[in-house]
Amino acid sequence: MRILKALSALLDYPTADLQAALPEIRAIIEADLRPSPKVAGALGNLVAELGAADLMALQERFTSLFDRGRSVALHLYEHVHGDSRDRGPAMVALIELYRSHGFEPHPRELPDYLPLLLEFLSQIDPKEARGILRDAAPIFALLRDRLEKRRSAYAAVPAALLALVDAGAVVAPVRPPEEDDDSFEALDRAWEEAAVTFGPENDPTRTGNGCGKASAWVQAMNNPSPR
Repeated sequence: MRILKALSALLDYPTADLQAALPEIRAIIEADLRPSPKVAGALGNLVAELGAADLMALQERFTSLFDRGRSVALHLYEHVHGDSRDRGPAMVALIELYRSHGFEPHPRELPDYLPLLLEFLSQIDPKEARGILRDAAPIFALLRDRLEKRRSAYAAVPAALLALVDAGAVVAPVRPPEEDDDSFEALDRAWEEAAVTFGPENDPTRTGNGCGKASAWVQAMNNPSPR
């Protein structure tokens, strides 16, 4: 799925190579997301922003947005496990998933980094890739909502991921909006909070008791069901 490769590039740290590739990325968006003009338009706005701004300014903005704290972190297990002991085994399992498909993650990047995951998914069977994306939809919805609140054009990427699996409107919010706070006081509190939990109970389209821990998503990622 070349659209996942394009989304991976858009969500990664801005570089001169990314800016040079923007015309190709725009062409992929226009071709692959033709049935979703709203999603394609939002991604086009992000492409335009990345192409028009000074590279250093883009890099500073990226760091300020994504590296300041956990709220919109691009490392998915920040939203699943936080600093719990479950995070280590989950990382190992994700690396094993990559390697089982012949994909070797970059040694300098954690395996749950979303651009890395999207690069991996772009290289595997589309049906399996969509299954993994759907299992991670609650995290994408969280990122979309929080980035939209910040009026960031980057919100177009998680919105596109949700659209690709028809999950844009099926995921319930996992935290009240007032808890998404950019103040330094809120940042201090965030590092002391327990991890956000995901599971079937957060999806209004599902019924049953389900589990209250994100381990369900971790297991689903490593054993994706056919979609």
